[in-house]
Amino acid sequence: MEEPRGRSAAADPMVSFRNVTKSYAAGNPAVDNLTLDLDRGAITVFVGPSGCGKTTSLRMINRMVEPTSGTVLVDGKDIAGQAPAKLRRSMGYVLQSAGLLPHRTVLDNIATVPRLNGASKRETRVRAQELLETVGLPAALGSRYPSQLSGGQQQRVGVARALAADPPILLMDEPFSAVDPVVRAELQQELLRLQQQLAKTIVFVTHDIDEATLLGDKVAVFATGGRLAQYAPPEELLRAPVDDFVAGFVGRDRGFRSLSFREAGELPLHSAATATLATLGDAPGGVWLLIVDDGGAPAGWLPPGERSPDRLLVGGSLFTLGSSLRQALDATLSSPSGRGVAVDGQGRVAGLVDAEDVLKRLEAGRSG
Repeated sequence: MEEPRGRSAAADPMVSFRNVTKSYAAGNPAVDNLTLDLDRGAITVFVGPSGCGKTTSLRMINRMVEPTSGTVLVDGKDIAGQAPAKLRRSMGYVLQSAGLLPHRTVLDNIATVPRLNGASKRETRVRAQELLETVGLPAALGSRYPSQLSGGQQQRVGVARALAADPPILLMDEPFSAVDPVVRAELQQELLRLQQQLAKTIVFVTHDIDEATLLGDKVAVFATGGRLAQYAPPEELLRAPVDDFVAGFVGRDRGFRSLSFREAGELPLHSAATATLATLGDAPGGVWLLIVDDGGAPAGWLPPGERSPDRLLVGGSLFTLGSSLRQALDATLSSPSGRGVAVDGQGRVAGLVDAEDVLKRLEAGRSG
């Protein structure tokens, strides 16, 4: 039987919304009758357009916003009976702007919540130093002030501060939206690494569907008016949006992006004509030639008839054996030769993949 929309199959959810509505004096609800279970130890992403209730829903978890009606449960307990300040100190919270105290050093910022919880100064300092390493920052930054850090570094400190009291729940409200795309991508990968290591229950708010499908174990799509439109794993969301709103929000290229969640399996590998720059003189001239370095890793392509190193074409994606269909298709579409370069776990050339083979695998998956 199909599970009702907006409910997860979690047997033991960490956070539950039960018929939760938040209305303001202006009229229409910010959140409308939300019923939702958030899986323990997983990343749940709230995504949707501005004004759809995703941040309001996040803030009801730590009572920064009080629901008009309904119940919010954390670890099975109604939070309405818990002191707001104590509840908030039991959860990590990361803001868009990091929200660091400008007059305190990095270590002192990280130590804020443990100190409020009664831990000694020595304990909190040791913990703060450990967390610097955990979030990928050098120990030397501990004595600096927030103004002396880059935006990406400040966000990492914000994450470290949120983790300082070892909370089971981490709330993240558009934490990476204020940094440039390169730093944002680094922070996203850092969060995935941390989650693999720490297994927190993370609730993450974003307006970016690509960020949502990259980070989320499950994604809750909110529609204007505070309605929960769909709650599903990213692959299901991209493959089978439940209505026109979700289909429009996730975008026309959802089918292509859904390939990220499908393993390529045993794609046929085609042989490649290869040479190193030192052996160019012995290479055949009428074919695309894949140049490799001394370790067998790809360095670029030379077109048929071109054998001068000055004409080497570099760039394009690589397909790592055992990865996704999307990576395989990316490799074929970005390759100047029309065939993608497949590499093994050590980065050595294993053969070539063809776009037609990728599309055949995709069609076979659909028919199956």
